[in-house]
Amino acid sequence: MVQSTAKLNTHSLEVPDTLKLQVTPEQFEQLAIVNRELRLERTSTGELIVNPPTGWESGERNLYLSTQLGMWCIENEKLGKGFDSSTAFTLPNGAIRSLDTSWISRKLWDSLSASQKKGFAQVTPEFVVELRSPSDSLDTLREKMREYIDNGSLLGWLINPQDNQVEIYRTGQAVKILENPTQLSGEDVLPGFSLNLEKIMG
Repeated sequence: MVQSTAKLNTHSLEVPDTLKLQVTPEQFEQLAIVNRELRLERTSTGELIVNPPTGWESGERNLYLSTQLGMWCIENEKLGKGFDSSTAFTLPNGAIRSLDTSWISRKLWDSLSASQKKGFAQVTPEFVVELRSPSDSLDTLREKMREYIDNGSLLGWLINPQDNQVEIYRTGQAVKILENPTQLSGEDVLPGFSLNLEKIMG
């Protein structure tokens, strides 16, 4: 069998913020493959969102966040799987979202078919975190958090170092805002997990 060696030709394109590009899930996957340095997302209506790399402050904060969750995941491997900010998921509403960090229980993950796990897995993580960077719109992040909850997330944290706040999102509950918190509990979703915010909020 002859294998194709053809490569996808790519070109740089500047797109104004006012111009909205619509892409199918298949087109989105092609774009993501050739633009690995960018965090691309797709809204439920098919709009392409391009997120440029973060600055060093957000990168450092996200490292401390991911490291703490990662250590807990290693110690509690049988409970589920954790993911970093390079991972995207296809939500039930058709949006393709990447989060700063997330977690899926073993029970939910094992319930997915092989096709659902392929590529951008067709599942909403039960635990989700968005870490606000200086360039992020707070309203946009809040919309994303509500979207996660509406699509099946059980617990979500919107960490906002700029205002020293954390917004807690839970299924069927009003959003709770914490002022100057030092720790966050994984509650019954991530039993025993506690996030130290000293290096993240400071």
